[in-house]
Amino acid sequence: MLPSASRMRRGDEFADAIRRGRRAGRPTLVAHFSVREADEPPLVGFVVSKAVGGAVIRNQVKRRLRHLMRTRMDRLPRGSLLVVRANPPAASARSEHLAAELDVALDRLLRRRGSESRTPTDGRS
Repeated sequence: MLPSASRMRRGDEFADAIRRGRRAGRPTLVAHFSVREADEPPLVGFVVSKAVGGAVIRNQVKRRLRHLMRTRMDRLPRGSLLVVRANPPAASARSEHLAAELDVALDRLLRRRGSESRTPTDGRS
């Protein structure tokens, strides 16, 4: 499971990531990402609405996403907030497909972050 210290629990952290962060959408999930100035471990939260399914299905999807994020935590910079929102197709998606879509979303979000930090005078194009 995801370490307790890495789990997002406060509503203002969810709101900060969703409202102020960037997002990358896939058919099964949408990832919202922002970075705070604080030097704290990254936090990850999950949103699985009733549109995904009943309580049992929602909890299964949430557990699968938490399990997938556990091995991807080292990719997130310190101070980052990541919210993974499951879309209805996540309920019937295989774990391999969810993992691939999560990787694509994270790659997009982290690549954008890296390209935004470059300045025109640093010699890179």
